[in-house]
Amino acid sequence: MSEARSRRIESEIQRTLAALIAREVKDPRVGNVTITGVKVAADMGTARVYFTPFAGRVAPEQVRRGLTHAASFLRGELGRRLALRHAPRLEFLFDDSAEGAARLSSLIDQAVASDRATHTGEPGGGGDAGEGTDPQR
Repeated sequence: MSEARSRRIESEIQRTLAALIAREVKDPRVGNVTITGVKVAADMGTARVYFTPFAGRVAPEQVRRGLTHAASFLRGELGRRLALRHAPRLEFLFDDSAEGAARLSSLIDQAVASDRATHTGEPGGGGDAGEGTDPQR
């Protein structure tokens, strides 16, 4: 299967699953979920569906269990709505990239704050005095 076709199918699966989960899945463990990506195997036998729980009210493992419980229903509906002869088996995986990005951002903020504190303690305030200005002003 061509890479372009694979991407189109992945995109359609992502869009359709997002709508199905929001409107059709009644499992309280699932709640509001964002489908962040879909990766379909070359043989279209399986699709890895990456998700992030919205607002973090329910633990990601509980959400994954709820989605896995609804997987057969979702697979059937996906096949019908996308007119697929063989709908892929769905594997749900928690997408922790947002948490990783937040953690890295926090580390960067801490490093910048530490660097500013180090430089403000030096004589001259870190070179912000402006060269060529009259010290009498």
